Amino acid sequence: MTYEATGRLLLTPVDKEAPARVRRLRELGLGERCEPGLDAFADRLARVMDAPYAMVNFIDEERQFFAGLHAPTPVDEDAEPPAGALGRHMARERGYCPHVVVRGKALVLEDVSDYPRFAGNPVVDEMGIRSYLGAPLTDRAGFVLGTVCVADVRPRPWGRAGLDTIKAMAAELAEHVRRREDDGDLAAPL
Repeated sequence: MTYEATGRLLLTPVDKEAPARVRRLRELGLGERCEPGLDAFADRLARVMDAPYAMVNFIDEERQFFAGLHAPTPVDEDAEPPAGALGRHMARERGYCPHVVVRGKALVLEDVSDYPRFAGNPVVDEMGIRSYLGAPLTDRAGFVLGTVCVADVRPRPWGRAGLDTIKAMAAELAEHVRRREDDGDLAAPL
């Protein structure tokens, strides 16, 4: 476990790959703008997983950016989200995706209150998040670019089927990113 000098448990893992990730995302034309194709992907993911929240998330040194987003409350792109609502940006220390990115492996939290490290995350109190399921989104070399994830306001037994589904959806989106890179048209929609 990692601790600050004050002795407090660090809830967000140290991400030594963040600068390289930012460079790679820029090369791929990702992580700086919303893409309708990624919103459509998040909408489909929410339906498949029957979850109120679904995201395609790219993470840099300071923040998370939901390039694809499905949320119960529509997101106004030009305004700050109201308290307790999800917007396109979130601080790196909020949520669970930074753990997936640093681990490079899927994360299943059927009830975040079962895990002290995760139960103390601000999204629990501010948004009521109680369960999370996320998988890394990788490039062709296996470098983690971000996550594909879902969250719910109630505990969820995601199970093996949920884990397999989130991994398959992440692999599907990774393949779209690879094809776009192969075609040399990084501005093409995903």
